[in-house]
Amino acid sequence: TMSEDFKRIYNLVYDLEGWRVDLPTDLGGVASPPSLRWSLAELVVGSSPALFFYMGGPTFARILHGIGNEEQRGTAQLMVEKGWGATMVLTEPDAGSDVGAGTTKAILQDDGSYHIEGVKRFITSAEHDITDNIIHLVLARPVNVEGAGGPGTKGLSLFVVPKYQFDPQTGELGERNGVYTTNVEKKMGLKASTTCELTFGAEHPAIGYLVGDVHDGINQMFRVIEYARMMVGTKAMATLSTGYLNALDYAKEREQGADLTQMLDKSAPRVSILAHPDVRRSLMLQKSYSEGLRALVLYTAWWQDQIARAEAGEGAIDKDLAERMNDLLLPIVKGVGSERAYEMLAQSLQTLGGSGYLQDYPIEQYLRDAKIDTLYEGTTAIQGLDFFFRKMVRDQFKAVFHLGGLINETVKGGGGQDTLTQERELLATALDDVQQAGAKLGEWAMESQNDINEIYRVGLNTTRLLMMFGDLVIGWLLIRQAEVAQAALDAGASGSDQAFYEGKVAAARWFAHNRFPLLTAEKDAALGTSLDIMELSPDAF
Repeated sequence: TMSEDFKRIYNLVYDLEGWRVDLPTDLGGVASPPSLRWSLAELVVGSSPALFFYMGGPTFARILHGIGNEEQRGTAQLMVEKGWGATMVLTEPDAGSDVGAGTTKAILQDDGSYHIEGVKRFITSAEHDITDNIIHLVLARPVNVEGAGGPGTKGLSLFVVPKYQFDPQTGELGERNGVYTTNVEKKMGLKASTTCELTFGAEHPAIGYLVGDVHDGINQMFRVIEYARMMVGTKAMATLSTGYLNALDYAKEREQGADLTQMLDKSAPRVSILAHPDVRRSLMLQKSYSEGLRALVLYTAWWQDQIARAEAGEGAIDKDLAERMNDLLLPIVKGVGSERAYEMLAQSLQTLGGSGYLQDYPIEQYLRDAKIDTLYEGTTAIQGLDFFFRKMVRDQFKAVFHLGGLINETVKGGGGQDTLTQERELLATALDDVQQAGAKLGEWAMESQNDINEIYRVGLNTTRLLMMFGDLVIGWLLIRQAEVAQAALDAGASGSDQAFYEGKVAAARWFAHNRFPLLTAEKDAALGTSLDIMELSPDAF
């Protein structure tokens, strides 16, 4: 049961119908580009992640409308019209990152429906009283169905399992379906968001319906997973942004100590902590990642725009390249975004000193709420493995080579009056460092065909490579912003615009000079990887 205040706010936000930007026109939407949708999503998910999660029904309806059969497309319409909630249901107690180990069963019935039996865990928004019905999208393994239900992820199928049965024509609710919440997790953060254990078929049948009349569950669910990973990266970035802005406000107002140049003068006036060098270092670190991660999210969304344009029939758009680039960037958005946001939020809290540890200020909650972003929808380790093995190797390095070419164009940019010459040189070195590390992992992957243990060297570095690529792309995007900002300054920007543009240039310079050099050390560490720790006895840890 949610509080009346929360439900009131939910209804106020939902009734604004901003969610229509996420829907096509045939679902009552406005067919907006993904870049606009994610720009708006930042504002909501950054303000209240739990609220955003509960409002997922329209987005899930859009996905179901795209992959479902005719009746399920009608269900999608009802989800929108009735304002129903929705969930994605993958994880089991013994099948977390290893989704293919799932044992939840789907037993075919004479009428073509399925009875779902099993237990699922860590299901967001699986129980609440905000909406009249909840539509669960459930991965389960068909039993005794020819051509379906084999081992691993390919044996999983996707089912629509409503909390309440309903009339497919009117949406009128009927009997309670046999899916029940049997536990609500007690969590570190995101306490207003219910995270549930769901038990299917224990009391009476949990009736499910095969999505699209095809057994292609993992590919269908990846429509949801890819959306969720983009959302997590957006949430992480939005949380860091407000954490940084809170820290900045505090630093401007909090007076403590004299200026460092007058530290020996006991009569020197007190200054705001923003005057202190280490506070400025920390704030610029937060600013550069906050703004760089926002640029990363929107750059990825721009590639999604290109996919949407191609699907709408616009010519001269390479849809294949756009899809490859989107695939390459998603683990960076999710994996690097979540890790850097959590790391930088610790800096935000540190800016407030002991006060940051108190609930008087919001940053301690931001930290607790942000930690989950490195864990759900694939841990950072999973993102690293996905990034290298799927988005690089399986892609035959096509997207990553294209990205390298785009970055190299920025390296070669500028001109006689270029004020970013040093930053371009640092970008060139960073690009080379990351390319060397990536090439070495590729070599080890090839060598593993002759010596299987070489694959361990890859596994010891996939997260490292992901984070290196993330910092490279963030720094590159900051330099691109600095180019625009410098042009505006050269054109005579003044007042608040001048300060804004100066901040953009400063962030790019600072990141290039302070974060790019770290990539050289990471590259050296990667190239020097030994298998010593893989040969170490478990008792030695």
